[in-house]
Amino acid sequence: MDGRAVDGRAVAGPAPVILNQLGSVVGERIAAHPSRPTVLEHEAGRPPWEVPAGVEILLTRPLIGWETAPASPPDGWGHRLRWIQSASTGMDVYPPWLLEGGPVVTCARGVSAAPVADYVMTAVLAFEKQWDGLRLRGPEDWRRATLGSPAGKRLGLAGFGAIGRAVAERARAFGLAVGAVRRTGWAEPEAGIEPFDRLETLAAVSDHLVLALPLTPNTRGLVGAGLLARAKPGLHLVNVAHGALVDQDALLAAIDGGRIAGATLDVTDPEPLPAGHPFYRHPAIRLTPHVSWSAPESEERLADRILANLDRHVRGQPLPDVVDARTGY
Repeated sequence: MDGRAVDGRAVAGPAPVILNQLGSVVGERIAAHPSRPTVLEHEAGRPPWEVPAGVEILLTRPLIGWETAPASPPDGWGHRLRWIQSASTGMDVYPPWLLEGGPVVTCARGVSAAPVADYVMTAVLAFEKQWDGLRLRGPEDWRRATLGSPAGKRLGLAGFGAIGRAVAERARAFGLAVGAVRRTGWAEPEAGIEPFDRLETLAAVSDHLVLALPLTPNTRGLVGAGLLARAKPGLHLVNVAHGALVDQDALLAAIDGGRIAGATLDVTDPEPLPAGHPFYRHPAIRLTPHVSWSAPESEERLADRILANLDRHVRGQPLPDVVDARTGY
């Protein structure tokens, strides 16, 4: 025993060595943890899978180089790692070997649910209130318009995890009926939520359809020509999950054909879309640069989650939000 304690409980064993790839806010909070960890900062330009010897915990995020990771784990990978914490919920950017047969991997499920839900409702209200078209640039633009209303409309949720629940709470406050499909089915009813077994059925009756699903081999291209052809005419699609959930060519055709009224896309495939892509200037499509998760307190919330997990790790307790290697989330 070396005198360290967490919440008044003595902690045995050496202090953990942590490689932090999440920036200074998280690094400073983690360094102050009562377990007295040694926190190593990520070297700029170094591949994220090159973990120095002796590191026990890796704090990482997508899009810092993982998308170019080798197909097989490099020599010596993970031989001392016991735990990897991702700053994201989705794990599709990471190589499969990150999840397979090595250290436990946890995700940040639910950390960004509130800002993502706020973004969704902003998209819904902007669509209903014709926000883009109302702006006056001179007296010649002055005209009367009959605006829409969310009240009495239906919002469909493809996915009912933390983000889906946060969206549903806000949507009901605006008078929207909420329907949802979920991967695990509906063992028991959810208050205020109409359960659906099939996404096609939900899309056929929804005015706004929100994608909040993980990207897996089964969900890639889920929103394609077939589903869009069965969607309710005038549907507004909102994607805050993964660009590859949507067949983008099919979406463009459905919008140009008049079946789909518009789309708000915070994610695309690839990111960013190449110069000249028709989505950039299409009047019925609003693109944003994958920022729905962001908020002034985002980094602090992530640090709070990691600190709570670090408490459990140093006590030898099971960690929450462990990623299942079989499903990828």
